[in-house]
Amino acid sequence: MKIKIINKSNNQLPHYETKSSAGMDIKAYTPNEIILEPLERKIVKTGLFLSLPVGYEAQVRSRSGLSIKHGVCVLNSPGTIDSDYRGEVGVILINLSKEPFLIHNGDRIAQLVIAHHEQGEWIEVEELSNTERGNKGFGSTGIN
Repeated sequence: MKIKIINKSNNQLPHYETKSSAGMDIKAYTPNEIILEPLERKIVKTGLFLSLPVGYEAQVRSRSGLSIKHGVCVLNSPGTIDSDYRGEVGVILINLSKEPFLIHNGDRIAQLVIAHHEQGEWIEVEELSNTERGNKGFGSTGIN
């Protein structure tokens, strides 16, 4: 699939690191260092603008290394970039550590996954079919 992209940053385009990668790292585009204080959240710009085909979204997800090593995560993970959005891709980061975190231009801040999606249509009914699980919710399947 071909995706149109404008790169107003001085960073390399996102790309897959391996043949089997699902996500591409995206980088911060900032003229100045950004300080993300403990428990602070900020939108970090990327300089990227996308045009996705209808029926696709770009999901913005945390980078596992950034999360485990520094406690920095994408706050609304996965964030969704819809096919009709034409603004700059921004990443909402939060610092869950006890230390300030510095972000420089070109730092890998998140990953982008391109995903196909469907739009559902609601059908109002009076009742739903029964299942073995029924209305048992959080933690009811025995998974910790």
